[in-house]
This record gives sequence, structure tokens and C-alpha cells, in this order.
Amino acid sequence: MAEQERADRQAAPQDDVLDIRNLRIEATVYPPGEDPKTIVIVDDVSLRVGRGRVLGLIGESGAGKSTIGLSSMGYGRGGVRITGGEVILNGRDILGNARGLRRIRGKEVCYVAQSAAAAFNPARKLMQQVIEATLEHGVSSREEAQKRAVDLFRQLSLPDPENIGDRYPHQVSGGQLQRVMTAMALCSRPDLIVFDEPTTALDVTTQIDVLAAIKNAIRETGVAALYITHDLAVVAQVADDIMVLRHGKTVEWGDTRQIIEAPKQDYTRALVSVHAISHEEQAPSPSPILTVDKVTASYGGGQVKVLRDICVDIHAGQTLAVVGESGSGKSTLARAITGLLPPEQGSITFDGRTLANRLDDRPKEDLRQLQMIYQMADVAMNPRQTVGTIIGRPLEFYFGMRGAERDARVAELLDKIEMGKGFADRYPAELSGGQKQRVCIARALAARPKLIICDEVTSALDPLVAHGILELLLELQAEEDVAYLFITHDLATVKAIADSIAVMYRGEVVRYGLTSEVLAPPFDAYTDLLLSSVPEMKVGWLEKAIESRRMDAGGN
Repeated sequence: MAEQERADRQAAPQDDVLDIRNLRIEATVYPPGEDPKTIVIVDDVSLRVGRGRVLGLIGESGAGKSTIGLSSMGYGRGGVRITGGEVILNGRDILGNARGLRRIRGKEVCYVAQSAAAAFNPARKLMQQVIEATLEHGVSSREEAQKRAVDLFRQLSLPDPENIGDRYPHQVSGGQLQRVMTAMALCSRPDLIVFDEPTTALDVTTQIDVLAAIKNAIRETGVAALYITHDLAVVAQVADDIMVLRHGKTVEWGDTRQIIEAPKQDYTRALVSVHAISHEEQAPSPSPILTVDKVTASYGGGQVKVLRDICVDIHAGQTLAVVGESGSGKSTLARAITGLLPPEQGSITFDGRTLANRLDDRPKEDLRQLQMIYQMADVAMNPRQTVGTIIGRPLEFYFGMRGAERDARVAELLDKIEMGKGFADRYPAELSGGQKQRVCIARALAARPKLIICDEVTSALDPLVAHGILELLLELQAEEDVAYLFITHDLATVKAIADSIAVMYRGEVVRYGLTSEVLAPPFDAYTDLLLSSVPEMKVGWLEKAIESRRMDAGGN
């Protein structure tokens, strides 16, 4: 009887492009020294997406968002297994035909990854890669595919649409490459596209362009879409409906306006109303802990100037936020301060002494007092070392701690980051994204530094976890009197934690001062653009922001 009902459902006319029913996905993990364990990644999730509509999947890291998105292609990455339920695409269950999956991937369903830079082949031109799936599936001739690609480049507002396909991936910006990837997904005229965090790594000014391009492309082509993100403000601009996920289960599912304005579940309400962090701006101390004075730096033996006459100060126990779009020089400034990119001109003074330009020429004490926390905690830790070993390494290197003394300090640091000594024997793979970032913070604190450079440390985290990390950083700053250089493109984060702000554009500081001064009008044109590009959790915000840009540019 059940088999007949399933056959009847699949034979009936379908309004939905994608219909996932009671999906269950499992994985096997291998804890060190223990027997393998089976864990449930996705537990009894059902969803539907109609033609021309967008369903946003939102939730914290590990909620199962990307796993569900990939299941719509019949794919399980990292060894996960689809062990139950149905994935019905265009009226048929694709899970029952493993050999037929190759025929639908890239034709009926396409995928847009979070990092376009990692998804493209650097040795092949963009046009070759954009039309590859279209030709492979015999959707059209090469000439027709190239014509469609150019039309999509134009539709996605890419510069020089007739010729941009002749470039290689490294010859376009991150935002442009993300739009090229969207064109690649649309080229074969699929019925469904899975967007997996397509704007997370982009600065706010680029993000708004990519969001507008994606939304316009969906409207023009009528494709159905899953839009995966941890940013409710972003998904509110592109999704018709939103499904909130947690621990692999559905928390709430409804139309976008209802989820944003009248959430029914406590967890959804927490996501929507992450409260602002209270941080009182501090007046600068008489003498800064670090002074960057007229620093100029270049890549390629002086051929490409990336920093021009940079002058900023950082004071003890305070935070300087450095903001700007991709390519503005934010991370390059951090490289110059740490000695990874020796300045050509100017000087960097730290705690009353001039730092050597090159990292290799700096004494151990300078290395100890100036630490760094990176954006991607996953690649900043050795996966074969335990948390205790990772945090304990600077204790051994800088202070010669061994044995019980080191273990006691590791436990103390784990308490400081609100994890506890029970985590000392765990490996990075056993931690969540937020826990990994906390371990990186503890490792930096282990050196007892006077300054920590935080390079986009919350940009890859979901709002609730990022909120917790920011609160932790402020608590530790108050306790340890440590200064932060906080590199970010998130203006909301800047408002929450910064005592002063430096706005960078094309290698120069275009606005600098106390947070209250920098964020107060009148604004220069670039700072105004940055501030107006921060998404608000309001349905229709994107259209108003784009219209405002047009008006500012002299449009009607």
C-alpha cells in the first residue's frame, strides 16, 4: 500500500521542483581510542521549493544546512550517508537511481559554493568553465552556450560581459568571480540552484551587488533555489520562505516576513533578536602601545603598491577596527605589522621600541607580545594535535612550562574561554566552529601578549556564536588589558567593539578617529557607501538600498 501511494504521488503533476520528505542523513565518526560511532546529521527534515521561488535555510554551524542542500543533488560529502527519506526532483526520487545522478548534476540542479576562488580551475579561462556542464550534457552547441554565458554576464552586471570570459579566475575580483559562478550555474538552464553561503566571504559593498544580481537572475530565469546562510539579514533580502534548522532538525518554517517579524519558536526569536553588545568607548591613553607611521608597502618588488602612507595608533586595552572592502589593504596592514610584508617606507613602533621590518629579525619577546587570531580556525590548528597541545605550545615556547605547570595553565585558559579542562584531550575535528575559534583565542592569550591582531575572526560564524566570541573578547580585554587590532568588513561588529576606527580604501586610510566621530555625519562618499551597504533585517531593504545607490549616482 505504501509503495502504491509513493508511486501515485510521483506520477501526479508536481508544482514543486524539489520535494524532500523525511530526510535522514548519518555519518560515522572515529573518536581517538574509541569504537566508531554513528551520528545523525539530519533528522526527519521535509521541505518543498516551487519554480521561481527561493527557500532560505538558516541555522548555526552544524545545523545541517549545507548537508541538506547537497542532498538535493543526491550527494553526501565527507562520508555522510543518506539513510532515509526521499529527495524528489522534478517528480522523481533521485535517491533510487545512483547511476542517473551524473545526468542531473549540472543540468537539472546546480551548486554555487561559498568560495568561488576555491571552486574554479586557475589554469582555465572563465568561459571554458562556465559552459563546461552545458556542453557535457548536450544542452546546446558551443556557440549557443557562449552566447547565453555573455547574456548572463550582462544580466549579472559583470563588467565587459563580451570579454570577461577570456580572463582567468585570478584576473577578476572576489565579487565578480562569485557572479561568474552564478552564471555557470544558470548556463545550463537548471530547474534548481543550491546557493551555499555565496556572499559570506564578501565585503558589504560587494555583497549587496552579488545579492541584487542573484535575486534578479532568479526572477528573470524562474529557477527554484535553496539559499543557505547563517545571516538572517541576508536571507531576508532574497528568500520567499525560510526554514530554521538546529542540530539537524526543523525548528520553524514559514514565509520570510512571518519568520523575521513574528517568529514562533524561542530559537528563531533568539536568532532574530541577537542583542547588541554593550561596549563603552574609551578615551585613548597618553601613549599608544603601537604606532604605524607613514608605512608604505608593495608586492612584486615594488610594482604593486598596496599600502600608502598609513598612520594609525592602537592604545593599551583598547580596540582599533580596520574596515574596508576586499582589496583595500586591511589584511596587508596586518602583514606589515607582523613583519610578514616588510614596509618599504615608514616605521612601526611597539611598546616604545621600533620593530624590525622583517619577522625573522625580531626577537622572541616581540613575537610573544604581538599575537594573531585568524579568520579560519580550521586551517589555523594542527588536526593531529589535541586542544591541550595546541594551547600548551606557546607556554612551552615562550615560558618553558612543562608537565603539571603547563597543564594547569592550559586548564586555566580553557576556563577563561568558557570551555573547561575537559576539552584538553579533544581534537579540532571534535569541536564546533565557535569552539575552534575559542581555542585559537586561548592559544593567543597563552603568550600573554600586549596586542592581538584579529583578522575577520567572526565572519565565518553564525550570529549567536559570533556574538558569544565578541563578548568573550571584550571580557578578556578588560581582564588582561590587551589591545586588539580588529580587521573586519562587518560594520555591526565594529559598532559593538571598537574604540576607534580606520576606514581603508585602495591602500589608504580615508577616515580615522574615535568610533563616535567616524560613525557620525557628515560622511565621505566611501564611508557613506560602507554604512549604507550593511543589510538590515527588513523585507525589501535590498531594493531600497539599490535604488538609493542609483539616485546617488544620478539615476532616476
